[in-house]
Amino acid sequence: MDLRKKKFATTHGVSKLKRTLKTSDLILLGLSAIVGTGIFVVTGTAASEEAGPALILSFIIAAIAVIMNGFSYAEFSSRIPVSGGSYNYVYVIFGEFIAWFVSWFTICEYVLAGASVAAGWSAYMQGFLTGLNIHMPIALSASYNASKGSYVDIIAVVVTLFVTWLTTFEAKKALRLSKIMVFVKFAIIILFVVVGVFYIKPGNWQPFMPFGTSGVMSGAALVFFAFLGFESIAMASDEVIDPQKTIPKGIIGAISISAIFYIIVTLVLTGIVPYTQLNVSDPVAFAMRFINQGIIGNIISVGAIMTLLSVLIALAYGLSRMIYSEARDGLLPKYLTKISKETNAPRAASWTVGILISIASGLISIESLAKLTNIVTLAVLVILALALISLRKQFGEPKKGQFRVPFVPLLPILSIVISGYLMIKLPMNIWIAFLIWIILGVIAYYGYGYSHSKQKK
Repeated sequence: MDLRKKKFATTHGVSKLKRTLKTSDLILLGLSAIVGTGIFVVTGTAASEEAGPALILSFIIAAIAVIMNGFSYAEFSSRIPVSGGSYNYVYVIFGEFIAWFVSWFTICEYVLAGASVAAGWSAYMQGFLTGLNIHMPIALSASYNASKGSYVDIIAVVVTLFVTWLTTFEAKKALRLSKIMVFVKFAIIILFVVVGVFYIKPGNWQPFMPFGTSGVMSGAALVFFAFLGFESIAMASDEVIDPQKTIPKGIIGAISISAIFYIIVTLVLTGIVPYTQLNVSDPVAFAMRFINQGIIGNIISVGAIMTLLSVLIALAYGLSRMIYSEARDGLLPKYLTKISKETNAPRAASWTVGILISIASGLISIESLAKLTNIVTLAVLVILALALISLRKQFGEPKKGQFRVPFVPLLPILSIVISGYLMIKLPMNIWIAFLIWIILGVIAYYGYGYSHSKQKK
Protein backbone atom coordinates (compact mmCIF):
# COMPACT_ATOMS: atom_id res chain seq x y z
CA MET A 1 0.00 0.00 0.00
CA ASP A 2 1.25 3.49 -0.90
CA LEU A 3 1.29 5.28 2.45
CA ARG A 4 1.61 8.75 0.91
CA LYS A 5 2.88 10.42 4.05
CA LYS A 6 3.10 14.16 4.38
CA LYS A 7 6.57 15.47 4.94
CA PHE A 8 7.06 16.82 8.44
CA ALA A 9 8.02 20.26 7.14
CA THR A 10 5.17 20.61 4.63
CA THR A 11 2.57 20.88 7.36
CA HIS A 12 3.79 24.38 8.23
CA GLY A 13 3.01 27.70 6.65
CA VAL A 14 0.26 26.56 4.26
CA SER A 15 -2.66 28.39 5.81
CA LYS A 16 -4.55 31.17 4.03
CA LEU A 17 -6.71 31.81 7.10
CA LYS A 18 -6.19 34.79 9.36
CA ARG A 19 -4.38 34.11 12.67
CA THR A 20 -6.34 35.89 15.42
CA LEU A 21 -6.92 33.36 18.22
CA LYS A 22 -5.07 33.48 21.56
CA THR A 23 -4.86 30.99 24.45
CA SER A 24 -7.95 32.44 26.14
CA ASP A 25 -9.91 32.11 22.89
CA LEU A 26 -8.95 28.44 22.61
CA ILE A 27 -9.82 27.64 26.23
CA LEU A 28 -13.22 29.23 25.74
CA LEU A 29 -13.67 27.32 22.46
CA GLY A 30 -12.86 24.07 24.27
CA LEU A 31 -15.20 24.86 27.16
CA SER A 32 -17.93 25.69 24.64
CA ALA A 33 -17.63 22.23 23.10
CA ILE A 34 -17.03 20.23 26.29
CA VAL A 35 -19.33 21.66 28.97
CA GLY A 36 -22.90 21.19 27.81
CA THR A 37 -25.05 18.08 27.66
CA GLY A 38 -22.56 16.28 29.91
CA ILE A 39 -23.25 18.51 32.87
CA PHE A 40 -26.92 19.32 32.24
CA VAL A 41 -28.18 15.91 31.06
CA VAL A 42 -25.78 12.98 31.46
CA THR A 43 -25.09 13.48 35.18
CA GLY A 44 -28.63 12.49 36.18
CA THR A 45 -28.82 9.28 34.15
CA ALA A 46 -25.28 8.23 35.05
CA ALA A 47 -25.89 8.74 38.77
CA SER A 48 -29.26 6.98 38.89
CA GLU A 49 -28.48 4.01 36.66
CA GLU A 50 -24.71 3.52 36.72
CA ALA A 51 -22.66 4.81 39.64
CA GLY A 52 -24.80 6.55 42.28
CA PRO A 53 -22.96 9.18 44.38
CA ALA A 54 -19.70 7.50 43.30
CA LEU A 55 -20.22 9.21 39.93
CA ILE A 56 -17.57 11.69 41.08
CA LEU A 57 -15.10 8.78 40.86
CA SER A 58 -16.40 8.03 37.36
CA PHE A 59 -15.72 11.62 36.34
CA ILE A 60 -12.23 11.48 37.84
CA ILE A 61 -11.42 8.27 35.92
CA ALA A 62 -12.86 9.70 32.71
CA ALA A 63 -10.98 12.97 33.22
CA ILE A 64 -7.68 11.11 33.64
CA ALA A 65 -8.33 9.18 30.42
CA VAL A 66 -9.24 12.34 28.52
CA ILE A 67 -6.26 14.29 29.87
CA MET A 68 -3.94 11.50 28.72
CA ASN A 69 -5.41 11.83 25.23
CA GLY A 70 -5.23 15.60 25.60
CA PHE A 71 -1.49 15.29 26.22
CA SER A 72 -1.13 13.49 22.89
CA TYR A 73 -3.06 16.24 21.11
CA ALA A 74 -0.93 18.85 22.88
CA GLU A 75 2.40 17.37 21.74
CA PHE A 76 1.17 16.87 18.19
CA SER A 77 -0.24 20.39 17.99
CA SER A 78 3.04 21.76 19.33
CA ARG A 79 5.14 19.88 16.76
CA ILE A 80 2.70 19.85 13.82
CA PRO A 81 0.75 23.11 14.25
CA VAL A 82 -1.66 22.95 11.32
CA SER A 83 -5.43 22.91 10.94
CA GLY A 84 -7.17 19.52 10.80
CA GLY A 85 -6.25 18.18 14.22
CA SER A 86 -5.71 14.42 14.51
CA TYR A 87 -6.28 14.01 10.75
CA ASN A 88 -3.08 15.90 9.87
CA TYR A 89 -1.10 14.42 12.76
CA VAL A 90 -1.81 10.88 11.58
CA TYR A 91 -1.16 11.93 7.94
CA VAL A 92 2.45 12.68 8.88
CA ILE A 93 2.97 9.53 10.95
CA PHE A 94 0.96 6.73 9.31
CA GLY A 95 0.14 8.17 5.90
CA GLU A 96 -2.92 9.10 3.93
CA PHE A 97 -5.03 5.93 4.21
CA ILE A 98 -5.12 5.86 8.03
CA ALA A 99 -5.45 9.66 8.14
CA TRP A 100 -8.51 9.42 5.91
CA PHE A 101 -10.18 7.08 8.39
CA VAL A 102 -9.36 9.36 11.29
CA SER A 103 -11.19 12.12 9.46
CA TRP A 104 -13.98 9.73 8.41
CA PHE A 105 -14.56 8.74 12.04
CA THR A 106 -14.38 12.36 13.17
CA ILE A 107 -16.95 13.45 10.60
CA CYS A 108 -19.31 10.79 11.95
CA GLU A 109 -18.63 11.85 15.53
CA TYR A 110 -19.17 15.55 14.96
CA VAL A 111 -22.20 15.28 12.69
CA LEU A 112 -24.03 12.95 15.08
CA ALA A 113 -22.95 14.93 18.15
CA GLY A 114 -24.01 18.18 16.52
CA ALA A 115 -27.33 16.68 15.45
CA SER A 116 -28.06 15.40 18.95
CA VAL A 117 -27.20 18.79 20.46
CA ALA A 118 -29.50 20.53 17.95
CA ALA A 119 -32.29 18.06 18.74
CA GLY A 120 -31.72 18.60 22.47
CA TRP A 121 -31.82 22.36 21.97
CA SER A 122 -35.10 21.97 20.11
CA ALA A 123 -36.56 19.90 22.96
CA TYR A 124 -35.59 22.52 25.56
CA MET A 125 -36.96 25.31 23.38
CA GLN A 126 -40.24 23.51 22.76
CA GLY A 127 -40.59 22.96 26.49
CA PHE A 128 -39.99 26.65 27.06
CA LEU A 129 -42.56 27.59 24.39
CA THR A 130 -45.10 25.17 25.89
CA GLY A 131 -44.73 27.03 29.18
CA LEU A 132 -45.79 30.15 27.28
CA ASN A 133 -48.75 28.19 25.84
CA ILE A 134 -47.16 28.13 22.37
CA HIS A 135 -47.30 24.71 20.72
CA MET A 136 -45.46 23.49 17.62
CA PRO A 137 -47.40 21.47 15.01
CA ILE A 138 -46.72 17.77 15.57
CA ALA A 139 -45.52 17.36 11.98
CA LEU A 140 -42.74 19.92 12.58
CA SER A 141 -41.85 19.06 16.17
CA ALA A 142 -39.66 15.95 15.91
CA SER A 143 -37.61 13.76 13.57
CA TYR A 144 -39.31 11.56 11.00
CA ASN A 145 -41.79 9.12 12.53
CA ALA A 146 -44.86 8.66 10.33
CA SER A 147 -46.69 6.58 12.94
CA LYS A 148 -46.62 9.55 15.33
CA GLY A 149 -47.28 12.12 12.64
CA SER A 150 -43.89 13.85 12.90
CA TYR A 151 -41.81 14.52 9.80
CA VAL A 152 -39.11 17.08 10.59
CA ASP A 153 -37.76 18.88 13.67
CA ILE A 154 -37.91 22.34 12.14
CA ILE A 155 -36.45 24.11 15.19
CA ALA A 156 -33.36 21.86 15.10
CA VAL A 157 -32.92 22.60 11.39
CA VAL A 158 -33.29 26.37 11.84
CA VAL A 159 -30.88 26.59 14.80
CA THR A 160 -28.28 24.52 12.91
CA LEU A 161 -28.45 26.79 9.87
CA PHE A 162 -28.19 29.85 12.15
CA VAL A 163 -25.07 28.42 13.78
CA THR A 164 -23.66 27.61 10.33
CA TRP A 165 -24.09 31.23 9.32
CA LEU A 166 -22.11 32.27 12.42
CA THR A 167 -19.22 29.93 11.57
CA THR A 168 -18.79 31.54 8.13
CA PHE A 169 -17.39 34.66 9.77
CA GLU A 170 -13.75 35.26 10.70
CA ALA A 171 -12.83 32.97 13.62
CA LYS A 172 -12.73 35.77 16.19
CA LYS A 173 -16.23 36.93 15.23
CA ALA A 174 -17.61 33.44 14.77
CA LEU A 175 -16.64 32.48 18.31
CA ARG A 176 -17.76 35.75 19.94
CA LEU A 177 -21.32 34.55 20.63
CA SER A 178 -19.93 31.22 21.79
CA LYS A 179 -17.67 33.02 24.27
CA ILE A 180 -20.62 34.97 25.66
CA MET A 181 -22.52 31.71 26.09
CA VAL A 182 -19.58 30.20 27.99
CA PHE A 183 -19.77 32.98 30.58
CA VAL A 184 -23.54 32.49 30.88
CA LYS A 185 -22.97 28.74 31.20
CA PHE A 186 -20.55 29.06 34.09
CA ALA A 187 -22.64 31.76 35.75
CA ILE A 188 -25.60 29.37 36.06
CA ILE A 189 -23.32 26.50 37.15
CA ILE A 190 -21.89 28.70 39.92
CA LEU A 191 -25.45 29.77 40.83
CA PHE A 192 -26.44 26.11 41.17
CA VAL A 193 -23.43 25.30 43.37
CA VAL A 194 -23.77 28.39 45.61
CA VAL A 195 -27.48 27.75 46.24
CA GLY A 196 -27.30 23.97 46.33
CA VAL A 197 -24.47 23.69 48.83
CA PHE A 198 -26.83 24.86 51.60
CA TYR A 199 -29.25 22.02 50.87
CA ILE A 200 -26.78 19.13 50.84
CA LYS A 201 -27.74 16.18 53.04
CA PRO A 202 -24.71 13.90 53.59
CA GLY A 203 -27.12 10.98 53.98
CA ASN A 204 -27.85 11.19 50.26
CA TRP A 205 -24.26 10.09 49.60
CA GLN A 206 -24.99 6.74 51.27
CA PRO A 207 -24.50 4.13 50.00
CA PHE A 208 -21.63 5.78 48.15
CA MET A 209 -21.10 2.95 45.63
CA PRO A 210 -24.51 1.25 45.29
CA PHE A 211 -23.52 -0.44 42.03
CA GLY A 212 -19.99 -1.36 43.13
CA THR A 213 -16.76 -0.92 41.21
CA SER A 214 -18.42 -2.15 38.02
CA GLY A 215 -20.93 0.68 38.29
CA VAL A 216 -18.15 3.24 38.67
CA MET A 217 -16.45 1.94 35.52
CA SER A 218 -19.73 1.85 33.59
CA GLY A 219 -20.34 5.41 34.72
CA ALA A 220 -16.88 6.36 33.47
CA ALA A 221 -17.66 4.76 30.09
CA LEU A 222 -20.78 6.93 29.87
CA VAL A 223 -19.42 10.26 31.11
CA PHE A 224 -16.15 9.87 29.17
CA PHE A 225 -17.94 11.38 26.22
CA ALA A 226 -19.01 14.38 28.24
CA PHE A 227 -15.40 15.59 27.85
CA LEU A 228 -15.20 15.24 24.09
CA GLY A 229 -14.95 18.35 21.97
CA PHE A 230 -11.50 19.49 23.14
CA GLU A 231 -10.06 18.36 19.79
CA SER A 232 -11.87 21.30 18.17
CA ILE A 233 -9.02 23.39 19.63
CA ALA A 234 -6.40 21.52 17.57
CA MET A 235 -8.58 21.82 14.47
CA ALA A 236 -8.29 25.62 14.67
CA SER A 237 -4.48 25.70 14.31
CA ASP A 238 -4.55 27.68 11.06
CA GLU A 239 -6.20 30.61 12.87
CA VAL A 240 -4.09 30.56 16.06
CA ILE A 241 -1.32 32.96 17.02
CA ASP A 242 1.87 31.01 17.91
CA PRO A 243 0.13 27.58 17.73
CA GLN A 244 3.13 25.59 19.07
CA LYS A 245 2.68 27.17 22.50
CA THR A 246 -0.93 28.31 22.42
CA ILE A 247 -2.74 25.09 21.46
CA PRO A 248 -1.24 22.83 24.20
CA LYS A 249 -2.21 25.44 26.81
CA GLY A 250 -5.72 25.65 25.36
CA ILE A 251 -6.24 21.87 25.35
CA ILE A 252 -4.96 21.17 28.86
CA GLY A 253 -6.68 24.28 30.27
CA ALA A 254 -10.09 23.41 28.80
CA ILE A 255 -10.00 19.77 29.94
CA SER A 256 -8.82 20.64 33.46
CA ILE A 257 -11.42 23.36 34.04
CA SER A 258 -14.18 21.11 32.69
CA ALA A 259 -13.18 18.24 34.97
CA ILE A 260 -13.24 20.47 38.06
CA PHE A 261 -16.73 21.77 37.27
CA TYR A 262 -18.08 18.30 36.48
CA ILE A 263 -16.87 16.91 39.80
CA ILE A 264 -18.18 19.84 41.87
CA VAL A 265 -21.61 19.82 40.21
CA THR A 266 -21.93 16.03 40.62
CA LEU A 267 -20.99 16.26 44.30
CA VAL A 268 -23.62 18.93 44.96
CA LEU A 269 -26.25 17.28 42.77
CA THR A 270 -26.07 13.88 44.49
CA GLY A 271 -25.95 15.62 47.87
CA ILE A 272 -29.21 17.48 47.19
CA VAL A 273 -31.26 14.73 45.51
CA PRO A 274 -31.18 10.98 46.26
CA TYR A 275 -29.47 9.37 43.27
CA THR A 276 -32.48 7.08 42.69
CA GLN A 277 -34.57 10.12 41.71
CA LEU A 278 -32.13 11.64 39.21
CA ASN A 279 -33.16 9.75 36.08
CA VAL A 280 -34.51 12.92 34.44
CA SER A 281 -33.55 14.87 31.31
CA ASP A 282 -32.80 18.09 33.24
CA PRO A 283 -31.16 16.97 36.53
CA VAL A 284 -29.59 20.34 37.46
CA ALA A 285 -32.86 22.28 37.06
CA PHE A 286 -34.76 19.37 38.64
CA ALA A 287 -32.54 19.56 41.73
CA MET A 288 -33.49 23.21 42.23
CA ARG A 289 -37.18 22.38 41.93
CA PHE A 290 -36.63 19.48 44.34
CA ILE A 291 -35.58 21.95 47.04
CA ASN A 292 -38.42 24.35 46.15
CA GLN A 293 -36.20 26.80 44.29
CA GLY A 294 -38.36 26.83 41.16
CA ILE A 295 -37.33 30.29 39.97
CA ILE A 296 -33.66 29.33 40.01
CA GLY A 297 -34.59 26.10 38.27
CA ASN A 298 -36.22 28.09 35.48
CA ILE A 299 -33.17 30.34 35.18
CA ILE A 300 -30.99 27.24 34.85
CA SER A 301 -33.32 25.83 32.16
CA VAL A 302 -33.01 29.00 30.08
CA GLY A 303 -29.24 28.96 30.62
CA ALA A 304 -29.10 25.33 29.47
CA ILE A 305 -30.76 26.36 26.18
CA MET A 306 -28.02 28.95 25.66
CA THR A 307 -25.35 26.44 26.67
CA LEU A 308 -26.37 23.88 24.08
CA LEU A 309 -26.18 26.62 21.45
CA SER A 310 -22.53 27.29 22.33
CA VAL A 311 -21.74 23.55 22.08
CA LEU A 312 -23.28 23.41 18.60
CA ILE A 313 -21.23 26.44 17.51
CA ALA A 314 -17.99 24.82 18.67
CA LEU A 315 -18.75 21.47 17.01
CA ALA A 316 -19.74 23.04 13.67
CA TYR A 317 -16.70 25.33 13.75
CA GLY A 318 -14.25 22.50 14.44
CA LEU A 319 -15.61 20.11 11.81
CA SER A 320 -15.76 22.78 9.08
CA ARG A 321 -12.04 23.53 9.60
CA MET A 322 -11.11 19.85 9.39
CA ILE A 323 -13.10 19.36 6.16
CA TYR A 324 -11.42 22.46 4.72
CA SER A 325 -8.03 20.93 5.53
CA GLU A 326 -8.96 17.62 3.86
CA ALA A 327 -10.24 19.34 0.72
CA ARG A 328 -7.00 21.33 0.59
CA ASP A 329 -5.19 17.97 0.46
CA GLY A 330 -7.41 16.75 -2.38
CA LEU A 331 -9.25 14.05 -0.40
CA LEU A 332 -12.56 15.93 -0.65
CA PRO A 333 -13.96 18.04 -3.53
CA LYS A 334 -12.03 21.22 -4.29
CA TYR A 335 -15.01 23.55 -3.83
CA LEU A 336 -14.70 22.95 -0.04
CA THR A 337 -11.45 24.97 -0.05
CA LYS A 338 -13.21 28.19 -1.09
CA ILE A 339 -12.44 31.07 1.27
CA SER A 340 -14.82 33.98 1.73
CA LYS A 341 -13.21 37.22 0.53
CA GLU A 342 -15.22 39.21 3.07
CA THR A 343 -14.56 37.10 6.17
CA ASN A 344 -11.47 35.01 5.28
CA ALA A 345 -13.31 31.91 6.52
CA PRO A 346 -13.96 28.56 4.75
CA ARG A 347 -17.56 29.32 3.78
CA ALA A 348 -18.17 26.27 1.54
CA ALA A 349 -16.92 23.84 4.19
CA SER A 350 -18.99 25.57 6.88
CA TRP A 351 -22.22 25.34 4.89
CA THR A 352 -21.55 21.71 3.96
CA VAL A 353 -21.15 20.82 7.62
CA GLY A 354 -24.25 22.81 8.54
CA ILE A 355 -26.39 21.09 5.94
CA LEU A 356 -25.23 17.62 7.04
CA ILE A 357 -25.98 18.35 10.70
CA SER A 358 -29.33 19.99 9.91
CA ILE A 359 -30.45 16.98 7.85
CA ALA A 360 -29.45 14.57 10.62
CA SER A 361 -31.03 16.65 13.39
CA GLY A 362 -34.22 17.37 11.48
CA LEU A 363 -35.01 13.96 10.00
CA ILE A 364 -33.14 11.21 11.87
CA SER A 365 -33.72 9.84 15.36
CA ILE A 366 -30.31 10.11 17.04
CA GLU A 367 -30.92 7.67 19.92
CA SER A 368 -30.20 4.48 17.95
CA LEU A 369 -26.92 5.92 16.57
CA ALA A 370 -25.61 7.65 19.70
CA LYS A 371 -23.26 4.84 20.69
CA LEU A 372 -21.75 4.80 17.20
CA THR A 373 -20.43 8.25 18.07
CA ASN A 374 -18.70 6.69 21.07
CA ILE A 375 -16.98 3.90 19.18
CA VAL A 376 -15.66 6.08 16.33
CA THR A 377 -14.33 8.60 18.86
CA LEU A 378 -12.52 5.94 20.85
CA ALA A 379 -11.06 4.50 17.63
CA VAL A 380 -9.54 7.89 16.83
CA LEU A 381 -8.04 8.15 20.31
CA VAL A 382 -6.44 4.70 19.98
CA ILE A 383 -4.93 5.62 16.60
CA LEU A 384 -3.62 8.92 17.95
CA ALA A 385 -1.95 7.26 20.94
CA LEU A 386 -0.22 4.80 18.58
CA ALA A 387 0.80 7.72 16.38
CA LEU A 388 2.41 9.49 19.35
CA ILE A 389 4.62 6.47 20.04
CA SER A 390 5.58 6.37 16.35
CA LEU A 391 6.16 10.16 16.32
CA ARG A 392 8.92 9.77 18.90
CA LYS A 393 10.50 6.90 16.93
CA GLN A 394 10.40 8.70 13.59
CA PHE A 395 11.24 12.27 14.61
CA GLY A 396 12.83 11.97 18.04
CA GLU A 397 12.15 14.00 21.16
CA PRO A 398 10.35 17.38 21.14
CA LYS A 399 12.57 20.42 20.82
CA LYS A 400 12.95 23.09 23.47
CA GLY A 401 9.74 25.10 23.77
CA GLN A 402 7.53 22.30 22.40
CA PHE A 403 5.08 20.36 24.59
CA ARG A 404 6.39 16.98 25.79
CA VAL A 405 4.12 14.11 26.86
CA PRO A 406 5.66 12.49 29.95
CA PHE A 407 6.33 8.76 30.32
CA VAL A 408 6.23 7.78 26.64
CA PRO A 409 5.43 5.03 25.67
CA LEU A 410 3.84 4.07 29.03
CA LEU A 411 1.23 6.85 29.05
CA PRO A 412 -0.05 6.35 25.48
CA ILE A 413 -0.14 2.58 25.99
CA LEU A 414 -2.28 3.12 29.09
CA SER A 415 -4.51 5.40 27.02
CA ILE A 416 -4.89 2.66 24.40
CA VAL A 417 -5.83 0.10 27.05
CA ILE A 418 -8.49 2.35 28.61
CA SER A 419 -9.99 3.38 25.26
CA GLY A 420 -9.95 -0.22 24.03
CA TYR A 421 -11.68 -1.38 27.21
CA LEU A 422 -14.44 1.17 26.74
CA MET A 423 -14.88 0.04 23.11
CA ILE A 424 -15.25 -3.58 24.22
CA LYS A 425 -18.04 -2.50 26.59
CA LEU A 426 -20.17 -1.44 23.61
CA PRO A 427 -22.76 -3.92 22.23
CA MET A 428 -22.35 -6.05 19.11
CA ASN A 429 -24.84 -4.09 16.99
CA ILE A 430 -22.66 -0.99 17.44
CA TRP A 431 -19.61 -2.93 16.25
CA ILE A 432 -21.56 -4.04 13.17
CA ALA A 433 -22.53 -0.41 12.44
CA PHE A 434 -18.88 0.56 12.99
CA LEU A 435 -17.72 -1.99 10.40
CA ILE A 436 -20.34 -0.73 7.92
CA TRP A 437 -19.02 2.84 8.40
CA ILE A 438 -15.47 1.57 7.73
CA ILE A 439 -16.60 -0.11 4.49
CA LEU A 440 -18.30 3.11 3.37
CA GLY A 441 -15.06 4.94 4.17
CA VAL A 442 -13.06 2.59 1.96
CA ILE A 443 -15.51 3.17 -0.90
CA ALA A 444 -15.34 6.96 -0.45
CA TYR A 445 -11.54 7.00 -0.34
CA TYR A 446 -10.93 4.87 -3.41
CA GLY A 447 -13.89 6.41 -5.21
CA TYR A 448 -12.52 9.97 -4.92
CA GLY A 449 -9.69 10.74 -2.52
CA TYR A 450 -7.14 8.22 -3.78
CA SER A 451 -7.10 9.61 -7.33
CA HIS A 452 -7.40 13.31 -6.39
CA SER A 453 -4.91 13.38 -3.52
CA LYS A 454 -2.19 16.04 -3.78
CA GLN A 455 0.26 13.59 -2.24
CA LYS A 456 -0.19 11.38 -5.32
CA LYS A 457 0.78 14.29 -7.54
